[in-house]
Amino acid sequence: MSGDLEVSALAVNVVIPEALRWTDTRRGQEFSLTTLNVRLLPDGHLAVKAYGRPVGGGRGAYVSFPVPDRPELAALVSDAADRAGELWAAHRGLG
Repeated sequence: MSGDLEVSALAVNVVIPEALRWTDTRRGQEFSLTTLNVRLLPDGHLAVKAYGRPVGGGRGAYVSFPVPDRPELAALVSDAADRAGELWAAHRGLG
């Protein structure tokens, strides 16, 4: 049955280590990016977006940002995908 089962999405959220964080601006508001959402696409490639909070505090909209093309961030995404795979493979069923 598992070969016929359609899984529509696989995604994990990853905390960005402090040393790798950056800021970006949207609609005149600066955000500190703290989380990556990594998705496994149907073709086996990964897609990633960054999320964070306004630097000035308060509640910001849930807005995604592109992830800069930096080797250390690419390594973080790859390592996160590998770790997620390990965790999924070792699941113990419903608790």
